[in-house]
Amino acid sequence: MDWFVEYYNGCGLTIKVRRKIYEVSGVQKIEIYETESFGKMLVIDGKIQLTEFDEAIYHEMLVHVPMLSHTHPKKVAIIGGGDGGALREVLKHDVDRAVLVDIDRNVIDLCRKYVGIDERAFDDERVEVVISDGKEFLANCERFDVVIVDSTDPVGVSDTLFDKEFFEFAAKKCDVFCCQSQSPLVQKEYFKILIENSRVFEKRRVYTSCIPTYPLALWSFIIAGNFDFDRLEERFERLRGKTKHYNPEVHRAAFALPEWLKKEVE
Repeated sequence: MDWFVEYYNGCGLTIKVRRKIYEVSGVQKIEIYETESFGKMLVIDGKIQLTEFDEAIYHEMLVHVPMLSHTHPKKVAIIGGGDGGALREVLKHDVDRAVLVDIDRNVIDLCRKYVGIDERAFDDERVEVVISDGKEFLANCERFDVVIVDSTDPVGVSDTLFDKEFFEFAAKKCDVFCCQSQSPLVQKEYFKILIENSRVFEKRRVYTSCIPTYPLALWSFIIAGNFDFDRLEERFERLRGKTKHYNPEVHRAAFALPEWLKKEVE
């Protein structure tokens, strides 16, 4: 037995691991562990990206909030998300095309081989995989109904997915946009950058969820564009029985922000 520790701003999370399944350094340092209590765990550049224990909470909140906030999402782009979790959730909807754009082929290949949370989503005929920088892809791609950004922390190869120009491209290339926006508790600077740069959208809102293995558990998301929540219950019928965490009640509750976070957003 050994321990994996992720540190952030004077605190950290310690997880007991049974063994390291695989490690490789390339575009990013990728580590895959078998943990004592949380199943398999993906770590990129020292940061926990997912555990089998709670990944469904994150991926369902990242995907179904924007997907059910669009009238008829048929064309969807996922920026990042090489583990396949977001792709798995997108394919639960009646989409015609899902394009996954990741800069690191190793993430896709290793997660398919050793983690498997995509549940064979990459084999679906509706899926196209593009190995590219997400910002460059958005600058030159066609228009999508929904764009979802499932990125790592804004350092290294993910840095371009957080700048103002990226959001300007996104605003032109989709009806509804959604991204994860870090921990508003211990990653305030990252959170503030995303809040500021997402102002290029006329309409946007912040919502939160509890992801136990992410920094201090409270995680945030930004939805922007031409979204609406008017027919959530009706739209949810196509997902009923297919989610572990998400439902319309959770969707609406996620947008109830505490006073301190309202001030941060404003």
